[in-house]
Amino acid sequence: MSDRIQSIRGMHDVLPPSSRMLRDLEHSLQDVLRQYGYLEVRLPILEQTELFRRSLGEVTDVVEKEMYTFEDRNGDSLTLRPEGTAGCVRAGLQQGILHGQPVRLWYGGPFFRHERPQKGRYRQFHQIGAETFGLAGPDIDAELMVMCQQMWQRIGLPTGPVLEINSLGTLQARQSYRATLTEYLKQHESRLGTQEQQRLHTNPMRILDSKNPDIQDVIRNAPSLSEHLDPESSEHFEGLKALLHTAGIQYHVNPQLVRGLDYYSKTVFEWVVPELGAQATICAGGRYDGLVDQLGGKPYPAAGFAIGLERLMSLLEASWADDTGIDAYMVLAGDQASHEGMRIAGRLRKQLPSLSLIVNCGGGSMKAQMKRADRSMAKLALILAEEELNCGTISVKFLREQRDQETVSQENLVSYLDKQLCTEGPKS
Repeated sequence: MSDRIQSIRGMHDVLPPSSRMLRDLEHSLQDVLRQYGYLEVRLPILEQTELFRRSLGEVTDVVEKEMYTFEDRNGDSLTLRPEGTAGCVRAGLQQGILHGQPVRLWYGGPFFRHERPQKGRYRQFHQIGAETFGLAGPDIDAELMVMCQQMWQRIGLPTGPVLEINSLGTLQARQSYRATLTEYLKQHESRLGTQEQQRLHTNPMRILDSKNPDIQDVIRNAPSLSEHLDPESSEHFEGLKALLHTAGIQYHVNPQLVRGLDYYSKTVFEWVVPELGAQATICAGGRYDGLVDQLGGKPYPAAGFAIGLERLMSLLEASWADDTGIDAYMVLAGDQASHEGMRIAGRLRKQLPSLSLIVNCGGGSMKAQMKRADRSMAKLALILAEEELNCGTISVKFLREQRDQETVSQENLVSYLDKQLCTEGPKS
């Protein structure tokens, strides 16, 4: 017999209870997006490779090293999406929605990058992203950051993320700064590592984002991009800071925050949790006013962000340990109880739609069924045996609390469970 087939390195199965955590986390973030008027768009996982080469930049790490790219049977070069912004812009242009009124969209799902797998960085990972089109002012930048802050509060992050912001200016301002920065870095070229030396001739601004401890003093003393900002970008950035102050959002201006993709302009930002170490960024985004034009549309302002769900899960996993989300397990003693239990369970599921209920299948003694109930991590065991059948009741055993067993009439069971489990309430 052949060896068992294993999953691809860096692409993990998501099993309970992590799968429930991922789903509930997605729903919580999506609910905040809904409150702000963002509408869902579902994007293909596969796109033409040229989309990412043109939008992300030929000399970015993503395009050079990390994309999963292959030829299909027709000889077309296709790529598993490494990020969502380019695909969202492509869809907006193709479907003709990037005109007239401002557009607010969100998307989610799996993304793919061929990186060295480590905690918080996988080859298949999950994100939720938000993109806005048609709004040029700093107010929409501020809205994106305020919305993120509300998301962190909604999901109850135990550690408050730090907001870091910067401005990259316009393309013309960056080109001027790039020449100055390159001249400075060449004076220290002998101290640069192999990766930094490569970037010096392709994308020198990325060196400012280097974590190489041997050149941190070189980075600190580098010319500041803020000194090369054009007046429009400076005014935009000052407007953003004023709006964040009004909203009560604390932030840190990080001159080394440059982002790794070519399409960013003006505002860039990251939410970071230092406790996560090398993978401290849980959300990143900014403006990309030139991308719509770059991909074949008319010039159109745009901004957005993406949230890494695996990194949020690593911050929440302690509070979610062993939580399967099962509310009750129905224990049935005898054939008559099995038939009656199915009828009762059907009524409970109909009148309490949010109730998660397992009905015992496969028979077994009362002791064996109670073990199954406990292993399911259900909160309650609903016991239906001969005595309960004769009296028209259900016995309720609390599996996660030190409380006495209770007896409830079948007639009152719906309202009882609604009270105990705080469900959405009975429905007729």
